[in-house]
Amino acid sequence: MIRISNAQLWVHDQGEALDFYTKKVGLEVRADVTLPEMGDFRWLAVGPAGQPDIAVVLMAIPGPPVMDAETAEQVRTLMAKGFAGTVFLTTDDCRASYEELKSRGVEFTEEPEERPYGIDSGFRDPSGNSLRLTQVREMASV
Repeated sequence: MIRISNAQLWVHDQGEALDFYTKKVGLEVRADVTLPEMGDFRWLAVGPAGQPDIAVVLMAIPGPPVMDAETAEQVRTLMAKGFAGTVFLTTDDCRASYEELKSRGVEFTEEPEERPYGIDSGFRDPSGNSLRLTQVREMASV
């Protein structure tokens, strides 16, 4: 069986991203390992409490030889527009979670709004990545 274990977001600053995702969003650290033998490459991953089998890797944009300067700039441009990836978070109470995250300093781009699939809102991380916070409505079977 194939299962998803990690997803990845590009981040400008791993320390800033770590603070945002743990202190503001409330995720927990899954891994934080620096490998000197790989040029101090840092593997940094966070995930939601109660879901130990899934993590979001907060990956610094690499330089050459992994990524050339032009590609790195293209990634930064997409991030600034909020189009380098999206993480979808679910909650039992979108409005309450929205208020909790706002009180921790998360700036939302979209307040909770009724949608056909539930209550949905949106925010971005300090690197510009898009995150959705949704209270999913159970859909009737057809």
